[in-house]
Amino acid sequence: MIVGSTKEDLTQEKRVALTPEAAKNIIGLGLKVIIEKDYATHIGIKDKQFEEFGVNIKNSKEEILNSAKLIMKVNCPSDEEISKLKQNNFLIGMFNPSKNQKKIKDMLNKKVNIFSLELLPRITRAQSMDVLSSQSNLAGYRAVIDSIFEFEKAVPMMMTAAGTVPAAKVLVIGAGVAGLQAIATAKRLGAIVSATDVRAASKEQVESLGGKFLLVEQEEDMETTGGYAKETSENYKKKQEDLIKDALKKNDIVICTALIPGRPAPRILNEDMVKLMSPGSIIYDLAAEQGGNSAFSEAGKTNIVDGVKVIGVKSLMNRLPLTASNLYAKNLFSFIRNLYSKEKKDFHVNLEDEIIKKTLMKDV
Repeated sequence: MIVGSTKEDLTQEKRVALTPEAAKNIIGLGLKVIIEKDYATHIGIKDKQFEEFGVNIKNSKEEILNSAKLIMKVNCPSDEEISKLKQNNFLIGMFNPSKNQKKIKDMLNKKVNIFSLELLPRITRAQSMDVLSSQSNLAGYRAVIDSIFEFEKAVPMMMTAAGTVPAAKVLVIGAGVAGLQAIATAKRLGAIVSATDVRAASKEQVESLGGKFLLVEQEEDMETTGGYAKETSENYKKKQEDLIKDALKKNDIVICTALIPGRPAPRILNEDMVKLMSPGSIIYDLAAEQGGNSAFSEAGKTNIVDGVKVIGVKSLMNRLPLTASNLYAKNLFSFIRNLYSKEKKDFHVNLEDEIIKKTLMKDV
């Protein structure tokens, strides 16, 4: 039984789905592994490092797709790759079903077993496979680093003979995995940090990291059974707006991380709110590719509004491709280990397994 992985489109994606360590672990299950030539050389991993663990190197994508039963990807395959997939192939990765409906339909019509790992249930057994958490952790870290690079003042408080430099103030909107890592990173760098989230349960997590939690008083429960944020009511949005307006006047950097699975990002900062910040302030929008939490936010662009830099991030993991790939490949190995039956020596679609049932694409 062969597991394969082809190169991603490097103009869009620098991460890889397989690393030498993950390949070693997959081979340890009794499987063979094949990859395309120069698979990860762009992030400093040579083919030789894979070969040392028994990986076979092939010269073309076609060889991989003709031989492998299971294919590991970061993003949705290209049309060329889809044309070469065969019935009963297994495909695992992050396929963004809402944006790739046609490609997924084409693969389903070919009876390919597609597992999109963004759909993993939030259960203990799935934690080691949780691609969203592993990548979001890095996103929260990098958001702070990038924001501080753009911010033209010092971040920590400094006592000097010439006087005291005050600490920068950072507001994090959304206290999920990315938001919590942003809070932790900003605190480590000496900022005064506050955060807000629609889920009141986030308060304890924010405060445990040294942040101040800005709470909107509410009667409704804003958390889904899966632990994600719900769509908010108009009444809640008005209270949230008033709370954030006051915070924007006092903060130097705002990190936006609020997302709702399967929907466009909620618009939290309108045009007037952005203009409340002082010139030289930064808004860094991690949700830009899903529509953005902030007005003036465009994916891949920096817009300056009344002196405020609004940074709409795009393909953020391309700035940390090696670390992101290492974590992602471990997630995929954990999923493969759950999918593979050593007794049957084959991949097994067990629909009684919640992990398999939730991630298997049936339609779009």
